[in-house]
Amino acid sequence: MPIGDEGQATPLVAMIVFVAGLVALGLARLGGDAVDQARASTAADAAALAGAAEGRTGANQLAVRNGAELVSFRQLGSDVIVVVRLGDASARARARVTGQGPPGRQENNWPSPTLPP
Repeated sequence: MPIGDEGQATPLVAMIVFVAGLVALGLARLGGDAVDQARASTAADAAALAGAAEGRTGANQLAVRNGAELVSFRQLGSDVIVVVRLGDASARARARVTGQGPPGRQENNWPSPTLPP
């Protein structure tokens, strides 16, 4: 064995472990950002639908229930546009007020289910 070759693997292994740790931390951060963006998008969708049905108050309540903050609420004709913020992520969603309930709905009561014979 040549002189001076002993212990050469230790610094190499330490460097590989260090780099792998940095990569893992970076991936975890990206994953967390993706989750925050998905949650913000869900909160925006829910807030827009609530805003179309109940106005700004409904949109704000649903945004808060989803852990977000209602940043913007606009009603343009029959469209409602909301922007919410959840942590560092923000999302925008649009819903349309149709003025119609589900098919078969009468006098604010859901129809009784019909069972097959």
